[in-house]
Amino acid sequence: MPKTAKKNTLPLTNNALTVLERRYLKRDEKGRALETPANMFERVAKAIAEAEKSFDKKADTDKVADEFYRMISNLEFLPNSPTLMNAGRELGQLSACFVLPVDDSMESIFEAIKNTALIHKSGGGTGFSFSRIRPANDLVLSTKGVSSGPLSFMKVFDAATETIKQGGTRRGANMGILRVDHPDIMDFIMCKRDQTVLTNFNISVGLTEEFMEAVKNDGEYDIINPRTGEVANKMSAAKVFDHIVDLAWNNGEPGIIFLDRLNRDNPTPHIGEIESTNPCGEQPLLPYESCNLGSINLNTMVTDSQVNWDKLRQTVHSAVRFLDNVIEVNNYPIPEISEMSLANRKIGLGLMGWADMLIHLGISYCDLEASELGGKLMKFINDESHSASRQLAKERGAFPNFVGSVFEQRQEPLIRNATCTTIAPTGTISIIANSSSGIEPLFAVSYVRQVMDDDILVEVNPLFEAVAKERGFYSPELMQLIAEKGTIQDFEQIPEDVRRVFVTAHDITPEDHIRMQAAFQNHTDNAVSKTVNFCNNANRDDVANVYQMAYQSGCKGVTIYRDGSRDMQVLSVKKSESTDETSIPMESKKATRKRDRPRTLTGATYQMETGCGPLYVTINEDQQGLFEVFTTMGKAGGCAASQCEALGRLVSLAWRSGVQARQAVKQLIGISCHKPAGFGANRITSCADALAKAIQMHMQHEEEENQQYVAAGGACPECGGPIEHEGGCCVCHSCGYSECA
Repeated sequence: MPKTAKKNTLPLTNNALTVLERRYLKRDEKGRALETPANMFERVAKAIAEAEKSFDKKADTDKVADEFYRMISNLEFLPNSPTLMNAGRELGQLSACFVLPVDDSMESIFEAIKNTALIHKSGGGTGFSFSRIRPANDLVLSTKGVSSGPLSFMKVFDAATETIKQGGTRRGANMGILRVDHPDIMDFIMCKRDQTVLTNFNISVGLTEEFMEAVKNDGEYDIINPRTGEVANKMSAAKVFDHIVDLAWNNGEPGIIFLDRLNRDNPTPHIGEIESTNPCGEQPLLPYESCNLGSINLNTMVTDSQVNWDKLRQTVHSAVRFLDNVIEVNNYPIPEISEMSLANRKIGLGLMGWADMLIHLGISYCDLEASELGGKLMKFINDESHSASRQLAKERGAFPNFVGSVFEQRQEPLIRNATCTTIAPTGTISIIANSSSGIEPLFAVSYVRQVMDDDILVEVNPLFEAVAKERGFYSPELMQLIAEKGTIQDFEQIPEDVRRVFVTAHDITPEDHIRMQAAFQNHTDNAVSKTVNFCNNANRDDVANVYQMAYQSGCKGVTIYRDGSRDMQVLSVKKSESTDETSIPMESKKATRKRDRPRTLTGATYQMETGCGPLYVTINEDQQGLFEVFTTMGKAGGCAASQCEALGRLVSLAWRSGVQARQAVKQLIGISCHKPAGFGANRITSCADALAKAIQMHMQHEEEENQQYVAAGGACPECGGPIEHEGGCCVCHSCGYSECA
């Protein structure tokens, strides 16, 4: 047992303890925690230290475990969630990221679906390229029929993920990528306009250098049939690019990745071509590769308002050893992944707390000084991680695929790991570490949190709270006002130098976001996961300009999010009239009473064919959004009519009390009765299902009319707290919920 584990005093906040108890600690059959956080850190440190015996049977594993425990329990470094959850336990699957191949055959497709289920069950996320699958309506020689295309098979993967749900520990997440030169690319770009499909997928378009040059020159580019390898068509690059921009502006998807750039930095091109990434886009991987990630907490790397470079160096070296050990003790879900992972030994050391470090140093995230320091810091981490990996290669040997790698071609010294650094999203582990996420700016200075007993608490960034009290402008009333505004920039009672440093995601221009991403990408082996935030009134040209800037500045991919562009709910509380309508969503705050009905409402009526006859659904709205629903059966009276009326009253009450529309739909859709109606996409399984689908139709109509809405899942489905888009994912900082696992 690590000696330090006997000290059960850990620097964990109440929020961190809540997340650990809900998601990480080992439990008995009744759900009771069987370990404390200190026990969990001890379990992880001891299990990972055992790898030392693989290389030296006389190794002092207790000494190594002590160092690992010290580093983790002091929150200086935390591994990715599967390692915290599973190290030292029966499951033993420790990696977060996997990529599986999908070839153009039924056998390969359904083998990939089976392997996806095994990976999700073990706690990992999966990435796929569907670019090898022949396009829709293409010839199938074996049957003389036609292909259904990659999108139809993506829906099968999505359904399998929905079924697995990873045992309730970590939600399944997928990345789906299609090359921009695939014949079905336009359908792929448009596929998530309907936000009820492919809900377990993030999607990105794989852009090529040829395509980007054609965009620049307003030219055409070749469309390639993957079955034949021949040119099937030509398309206007500018028009395709505009469609990508339009859909990303509309709801944040698809993202983009620069495929040729990923392969330019592929360390083992002799082994294979990189086709896809993990679900959040920061980890390009070969088919069957995995990568285990971990992040250094920069919040702990500042001493006397200066970066503590010596402490950072020591932490990098210890973390690289830890992550290489993870590869050795990992229980991989399938043999092919084990073989590839051990052959390339990729690790992804990243960071969190970058925004916190800047605050400690008194530097604004918006300043050029910040991105310059970011580049310097990441170069230091990358150089030191390579140094640590080369030291391990002297002790343990280089990764087996070193011969033929770019390292050998460049006549560089032996190295233990094919890649060493990745900037991953750290939504949940940053809550444990009480730090800002990844390289993202602060998501809020103050925000509203709904706790288990339905009380409302105002959470305040601890660094801001300390400064506010020290400078004499702290008050609970001010913190409440800041939580409603979502920014401190409009509060003149807060000193200007404080406002300059404590900027949040929406106080920062998209260009500043990209500049920061590029500064870190220039010194990162793999890729950088980051969300570029736009205000609601940003236009499509703004998005297009950021995509071009990302390409020109060396980024490997981009994920954007325009505030209020997802889900069918009203916008959040307004700032002052001169600012953008952003900040904390209204539905993230507890409704103290239901909304009163005004004399006049506007709405629409939808006719739905049910097994009991036509059902007329009238949906009305007030200024805040969906307000009430009335139902009328074609045949008055009877059980069906009364049940529909009851459903309408309950849904109306829920909406007026602050429940999101999508939550009502989720509860009703798919309910079956003995008298279904219709076929295929038009099938209605019950009156409740008809009501849900009418609401969906209304929400879709509102979207097409370009009404203003808040971010997807504006309120966390688990605790009601605000959802933030960061690192290409939706994260709740109140309870640790993550849409992307």
